[in-house]
Amino acid sequence: MAAFPSHSPSPIPFNRSHIPAKALEYMQQAMENGHISGNGPFTRKCEEMFSAILGTKALLTTSCTDALEMTGLLLDVGPGDEVIVPSFTFVSTVNAFVLRGAGVVFSDIRPDTLNMDHSALDRLITPRTKAIVPVHYAGVGCEMNAVQDVARRHGVALVEDNAHGLFGKYNGQLLGTFGRFATLSFHETKNISCGEGGALLMTQPDDFRRAEILREKGTDRARFFRGEVDKYSWVDVGSSFLPSDLLAALLYSQLEERETIQRARKRIWDCYASELAGWAGEHKVRLPFVPGHCEQPFHMFYLLMPSVEQRDALISFLKTRQILSVFHYLPLHLSAMAQRCAAAEPHCPVTEDVSGRLVRLPFYTGLSESDQMRVVDAVHEFQG
Repeated sequence: MAAFPSHSPSPIPFNRSHIPAKALEYMQQAMENGHISGNGPFTRKCEEMFSAILGTKALLTTSCTDALEMTGLLLDVGPGDEVIVPSFTFVSTVNAFVLRGAGVVFSDIRPDTLNMDHSALDRLITPRTKAIVPVHYAGVGCEMNAVQDVARRHGVALVEDNAHGLFGKYNGQLLGTFGRFATLSFHETKNISCGEGGALLMTQPDDFRRAEILREKGTDRARFFRGEVDKYSWVDVGSSFLPSDLLAALLYSQLEERETIQRARKRIWDCYASELAGWAGEHKVRLPFVPGHCEQPFHMFYLLMPSVEQRDALISFLKTRQILSVFHYLPLHLSAMAQRCAAAEPHCPVTEDVSGRLVRLPFYTGLSESDQMRVVDAVHEFQG
């Protein structure tokens, strides 16, 4: 008698994009509007919604990377300037200022939240410091009261890299509203996504007026279309930072569903936290830490394993169960590029330790309860 073939379970990806029901309808509207390039009707709808939610001026960009690069231009960063950035971040945070010729001063992170160690900032400030760039890791707010205090006392700009933290709060205030600038990401791995996209948030009107020009290749084209000038011309430096209105249409459909998206992600985060708490305690694994004065947006869920060997073993084990998990940032201060752009000798032992032990579990809006329990069960099976 022939045996029935065994079927392996379907793979569980690390991430899967959420596409709202209205997405295709809005994208079709964008095409029918006859304006699928940048700064169309959906672009403006998204910007107006961000301004209403966050209370700051907002401009959509093609990526968070571009939004960060715009801050370098708006701050007139150049050779001889220094920018303080955590070593535990994505390269875009640093590249934005290195492209302008600035030197980078790498900050270590706290061992609990994995955010910039605010207690070391005063020691990192020099007369050349142009900006401090905190990153709200996993959407958990940095200690913004302390960071703001240092920035004010030394007269340096504060730029929030809020790629992870849209809708997160610190002491009841929305992340992205503390600094002179903040940047958002709508990459496909983010809570709110249009595949590739970003936004620049600004709290000062003069910055907004200049940012409009930078985003339009250094021209006053936006003023021309509002009827404020009779022709537009080249008035400043700039580049092409505008996303297509097709992408803005997709983004708008996600923003309309933001409460549903956030509820789904909270359920997933809470399930991981409750189902893995006992296992983590037994195996000396640390789960994410969220201080009581922070409200997180449920962007990711990670495990801090006891060693790099156990981290790698867990990733390999989950792969045998058709589950994709990943590690995260490598310490930027140890990279080859850091040898060329570091403005001071970096000392980031916490970053070096954490980077080798962190595992990110599958986390996306549409992760089903049954698939999530497959992940949980597989982690419980892991023997190290």
